[in-house]
Amino acid sequence: MLRAPARVAGFIEGRPEGEQMAAKRAAIVTGASSGIGLAIARVLGQEGYGLTVAARRPEKLEAAAEGLAGEGFELQAIQANLGDEAEVQKVVSAHKERYGRLDVLVNNAGVGVGAPVAEIETKRIDMQIDINLRSIVIFYRECIEMLRASASEHRETLVVNTSSISGKHGEAWLSVYSATKHAVVGWTEAMNKEIGNDGIKSTALCPAFVDTPMTDFVKGQVAAEEMIRPEDIAESVRFLLRTSPACVVPEIMFVRPGEGL
Repeated sequence: MLRAPARVAGFIEGRPEGEQMAAKRAAIVTGASSGIGLAIARVLGQEGYGLTVAARRPEKLEAAAEGLAGEGFELQAIQANLGDEAEVQKVVSAHKERYGRLDVLVNNAGVGVGAPVAEIETKRIDMQIDINLRSIVIFYRECIEMLRASASEHRETLVVNTSSISGKHGEAWLSVYSATKHAVVGWTEAMNKEIGNDGIKSTALCPAFVDTPMTDFVKGQVAAEEMIRPEDIAESVRFLLRTSPACVVPEIMFVRPGEGL
């Protein structure tokens, strides 16, 4: 796998490859080519963070990166299959080389494949576990040194893990997806207990249907205009950036009006 096309990096940064940026704070956002990840990247750019945005499809990532750069944000785009350990390490290494620090990590990349239990394919079990959960664990492990360094400065270091409302109650047909998203909530809770005293906060975002390409399969039953907006989720990250070091928000649920849990 390769980085996003070099012309994107040149267009965004206008600096030689490998030269560290001067951003006062920096963030990694995965699954940033569209939907929730792109909306969160935009909020972080607005807040002055230097960005490393990562996603699997280079053409979508290139378009997203050029759009963010057009808004004046400082960023680099790294194409990666985040279900692969070496690809996660590539993203983290590129970020460290470019910025030298990490203040916000957004583990947003995810995939959902529905099937009745009798028809679940092993390769699709593995894909959902690898991307939805395993990649998050590896990102924490690979980033912990930078996260702790950041927290030692200001104790406002933040990790955001995108779960789902399916991570709060199981969903038929989306059983494997639900299981991985429950695991994300549990992992987030564990990280708050393990590294919270270091000044690293972790929050799990648990949205119901959001108007993104990932929910196209259900738009025959729920109209796109009735779904939660990606910007609704992204604004919660802006709120999290503003909470004091004394306040940890372990999870946030997003539901539509009248929707029960």
